[in-house]
This record gives sequence, structure tokens and C-alpha cells, in this order.
Amino acid sequence: MRGMGNMQGMMKKMQKMQKEMMEAQEALNAQQFEGTAGGGMVKITMNGQREVLAVNLDESVVDPEDIEMLQDLVVIATNDALKKVEDTTSSTMGKFTQGLNLPF
Repeated sequence: MRGMGNMQGMMKKMQKMQKEMMEAQEALNAQQFEGTAGGGMVKITMNGQREVLAVNLDESVVDPEDIEMLQDLVVIATNDALKKVEDTTSSTMGKFTQGLNLPF
């Protein structure tokens, strides 16, 4: 019968870890991340769910004669914000998957 006690204990630990993971994911989703390009002339704000919340452009970067540069800066700022989301997600959620050998 000793094995049953261990199993129940393990199940309680798993339930606790699952709850902590859900809370950590909710906190990440609520966080805002800012990506920038062009020395801050282009800023993209997104949440932890990778949804773009805002795009801010400095007036000096809006040149009708050079739309390609603005497009490039928006892409760079978006990728910068996404990298920040990914890095924060990996470091926050990684503590739950350490040693489990799961892809995250």
C-alpha cells in the first residue's frame, strides 16, 4: 500500500505545478513587451500572447518617398518584441519543464 501514498503525493505535486504553470502563463499573457527599431523611432507593443497592441511611429520616419525603410523598421521592431516575449516565456515557463525533457 505504500505505493498508493506515493502516487497520491505525486498527483498532488502535479496538480500544484499545473496550477502554478497556469498562473505563470496568465501573468505572462498580461505583460506588455516593447520592440524598437531605428533608435526608438518605431515602437511595437505586444502582450505575452503575441498580439500587437500598439504601433508608434516617430513622424520623422514617415517618408512617402521611402516606404520600404518604414516597412523594414516595423518588421525589425515586431521581431524585437517577439524575441522579448519568447525569451521571457522561456525563462519563466522553463523552470516548470526542467528535467522533463519536453520541448517548449
